[in-house]
Amino acid sequence: MAHTVCPWWLGYWLLSPVRKLRENPRKALSPFIRDGMTVLEPGCGMGFFTLEAARLVGPTGRVVAVDLQPKMLAGLQRRARNAGLADRIDARQVEHESLGVANLAGKVDVALALHVVHELPEPGRFFAEVFAALKPGGSLLVAEPKGHVSGIDFAASIATAERAGFRGSGALAGLWGRTALLLKP
Repeated sequence: MAHTVCPWWLGYWLLSPVRKLRENPRKALSPFIRDGMTVLEPGCGMGFFTLEAARLVGPTGRVVAVDLQPKMLAGLQRRARNAGLADRIDARQVEHESLGVANLAGKVDVALALHVVHELPEPGRFFAEVFAALKPGGSLLVAEPKGHVSGIDFAASIATAERAGFRGSGALAGLWGRTALLLKP
């Protein structure tokens, strides 16, 4: 499996309204996110899912959106301000070695790993950091595009997450690509 980071300029294409016809953020996220929650979204890009997550957490919740690329985060922050959601989103630039979310240990209700695990050089470290950030009973939604990630590679990612402590609840039908919901016991 290749481990390359999505180029920042592709972020604009990923925001295409046409994409919403296939991957509707509200439809995908609303079963998992409720008012007042804290959501962690690693690899947020320019916020295709982030803005909808911010709407779903409401004024008392927050979304911690992390990305490696400053241009992606600048795009997210601009879009969040324009949508009136900037106060609900904590946008953080991270380093290659860590998500930089140690201060969230045990505070996150839901984490979203949407089209990102295949870009990671060390998924084990990623899953361990997300696991630590989640509250007991918290969940991690993992989704990968079928065009980039084979069924075998997706199963290997889920096995890596389980070694980090997650318990699988199985594949999710009705969502896009390869999708699983993982739980922190």
